[in-house]
Amino acid sequence: QVQLVESGGGLVQPGGSLRLSCAASGFTLDYYAIGWFRQAPGKEREGVSCISSSDDSTHYADSVKGRFTISRDDAKNVVYLQMNSLKPEDTAVYYCATADSSWCNDRYDYWGQGTQVTVSS
Repeated sequence: QVQLVESGGGLVQPGGSLRLSCAASGFTLDYYAIGWFRQAPGKEREGVSCISSSDDSTHYADSVKGRFTISRDDAKNVVYLQMNSLKPEDTAVYYCATADSSWCNDRYDYWGQGTQVTVSS
């Protein structure tokens, strides 16, 4: 069964850090670019970051550049999103998804169930 499972979300104070994980089962991630997305209540889903499997190139939304870092460990079949200097506006459900190729694009096939990140004092 093809499955993506996110973990690592939680409640953190502004300025704090979290590391999200996206673990795959039933297939290997190293053939696919992996994207992280988020959706806050009442807002549309937005792309946060993506990492290619072809050359490990990375992409970030302007709102998270310099604060978030995406990485992948193909041996463990996991992609991470390190989030530092968190702000209340980062509060959202975070999802990972596989692109339909090894390059980051706007076509994503498999999605995880999401993990809640809440930034609040």
